[in-house]
Amino acid sequence: MSRVNWTIEEGRFQKEQIINFGNKFMTANGYMGFRGTMEEYRKEQFVACNLLGVYDQHEDLWREPINAPNGLYTSIAVDGKEYSLPESEPITHSQSLDIYHAEHHRKTSFLTNDGKLMIKSERFVSAADEHLICLKYSFVIENKSMVTLTTGIDGDNWDINGPHLYHHTSQINKDTILVSALTGELNKTIAVADTIDCNFDAKKVEIMDQSSSVFRKITIEAEAGKEYIITKTIAVYTSNDDVENVTDAAWRKSETAIQVGYEKLKEKHRTVWENRWATSDVEIEGDDEAQIALRYSLYQLQIIAPHHSDKASIPARGLSGQTYKGAVFWDTEMFMLPFFLYTEPKVARNIMQYRVHTLEGARKKAEEYGFRGAFYAWESQENGQDACSDFNITDVFTNRPMRTYFRDKQVHISADVVYGLWQAFFLTGDESILLDGGAEVILECARFFYSYSHYKSEKQRFEVIDVIGPDEYHERVYNNAYTNKMIEFTLTTALKVADILKEKYPQEYETLIDKIAIKDDLKAIKQMKENFYMPQPDSETKLIEQFDDYFKLEDCSLEEIKKRILDPKEYWGGAYGVASDTQIIKQADIVLMLNLFKDEYSQEVKKKNWEYYEPRTEHGSSLSPCIYALLACDIGNQEWAYPYFMKTASVDLTGESKQFAGTIYIGGTHPAANGGAWMAAVLGFGGLKVNEGEIQVTPRLPKKWKKLTFKIIVQEQWYHIEITKEEIKIHKL
Repeated sequence: MSRVNWTIEEGRFQKEQIINFGNKFMTANGYMGFRGTMEEYRKEQFVACNLLGVYDQHEDLWREPINAPNGLYTSIAVDGKEYSLPESEPITHSQSLDIYHAEHHRKTSFLTNDGKLMIKSERFVSAADEHLICLKYSFVIENKSMVTLTTGIDGDNWDINGPHLYHHTSQINKDTILVSALTGELNKTIAVADTIDCNFDAKKVEIMDQSSSVFRKITIEAEAGKEYIITKTIAVYTSNDDVENVTDAAWRKSETAIQVGYEKLKEKHRTVWENRWATSDVEIEGDDEAQIALRYSLYQLQIIAPHHSDKASIPARGLSGQTYKGAVFWDTEMFMLPFFLYTEPKVARNIMQYRVHTLEGARKKAEEYGFRGAFYAWESQENGQDACSDFNITDVFTNRPMRTYFRDKQVHISADVVYGLWQAFFLTGDESILLDGGAEVILECARFFYSYSHYKSEKQRFEVIDVIGPDEYHERVYNNAYTNKMIEFTLTTALKVADILKEKYPQEYETLIDKIAIKDDLKAIKQMKENFYMPQPDSETKLIEQFDDYFKLEDCSLEEIKKRILDPKEYWGGAYGVASDTQIIKQADIVLMLNLFKDEYSQEVKKKNWEYYEPRTEHGSSLSPCIYALLACDIGNQEWAYPYFMKTASVDLTGESKQFAGTIYIGGTHPAANGGAWMAAVLGFGGLKVNEGEIQVTPRLPKKWKKLTFKIIVQEQWYHIEITKEEIKIHKL
């Protein structure tokens, strides 16, 4: 495999980009994510080792995931003077990310009183062992000097809504140090151990045991031109891990790893990544810019995938920090899941099993609002509890919390979960997905929608009123077409699943029906499906109204709306937002529906709606551009699709994304956009479609692309697909 287009690099120090580069250069392994910060950075530079599925609430602030103490901390001083970014001005600096091997590199040089100091480091969050982070740090001094390295575990954490760690304790011996602490809400233990190895003899080693941190101060009489190297193995464990003693496990892991050696650990890590890329890479010939952007997107998806557990999923900002409370949204099923379904079905199954494990939380939420069945959380945390607040945005003008309805009116989330489960079953043919809890989830979601729906007797139909669709700028609308279509899909799927179980697994069927007492509700669900209102295309214009009376709203341009903005951070939706009473929408809504159910609508309907809604869409969410790219491909205009694909694929490379909703910081990586980039490339430009196990390819390659090559797995069979403008080759592997 060619190694071209596998490196992300910045060749100079840019102080104003520190936070952005923390996202851009991050490394992770699904268990934890480490931001792309320098080893000497502290919490002021947003250093974070973000842990998946470990949450804490401080006082009455938003509940969010835990950042572990930083075991990578390393700084350097020459003759008593420290040389550290961002305070010290470097002569040269480069930061790079090898996405083929998931390794972070930096090179920095400073001018000291005794000449030039060169620092190099490389590190990785191990793909072979989810508990390990490994660091190799070296320096060379131009002239003989007294050099001091300070390295250890920095427990003074960066948190958005913290602090979260209390009662810090430490353990210390010659080579290994450990810091552990308890979370404030649930008293969970977080332990970080750090073992060091050096290629030199230190003149002096001093241990600094502070309240929440432990550092080694290593003094070396450094010779001119000699490379001095330290390697560190950092082990992270929490009470969520299946170990008898968290601190003992971290200590043993760190010590054992250093004995294995950095190079062997790196080799194991690289082997895992090489195997991943062998099946998941998508090669584009003729467009280097698109190639690196797409590969970077796939890298971002793979570093946050829950390879290690089926009790956790992928948060909306991945493992880049605590934004969005580390919660799992509908993004995962609708935008990330397809990549894993076609390349790593085991991970896809883990993602959907998370929804099975959190079913009880969804039931409790439905009950909270007076409904039956399963109402999945808009911002789902470890047990399915909804982290979303009723006041989720702060008004920039009054600085008061604004009442929003994301938590209680975005009911489509339960349908999105059903869609993900059905896609997992449909593409893999694995009936255990249904038997191991999937069927129960689907039936309970259908029951919720029957409970939530409104029967309009004068029209003799069921409607769904008082909801928010994907377009969040318009709240509490009636008959949002996307929501209604997804509910219709849920009702159909529930009845279909019941028939499958009844026919193939009669004993399991009877057990499940009795367990959740749904026999009578199944009859009601069938009646609802037969009398359910689904907005249809207008016979003349072919347009589908996004929700009741949407077309009666002010029809103005996006440019006009922007002129009305008084504060760049103000929220466009809600009761008084600049878009609320207009047809300007936040993101793909009708267009998303048409993409998901494209076979049910004519090309004319899809084209007319794309053309109508596109100029009225702000794309205020990173979820939006890829959907417009996908439908543009479907209607035969890949050149319309291409800029949307590039915007999607490069969102974390450019850092050009919305950073605030009101006054709330929402920065971080965008894994839904990363998944959207794969969908746009493979399902859009590649035209891939699977129908009852049969592979169909109807490509629409952009002008620049000479060839598109990728692999997929369908029902345990791997395929290699190669597309040019002249021919299509599909080979079984």
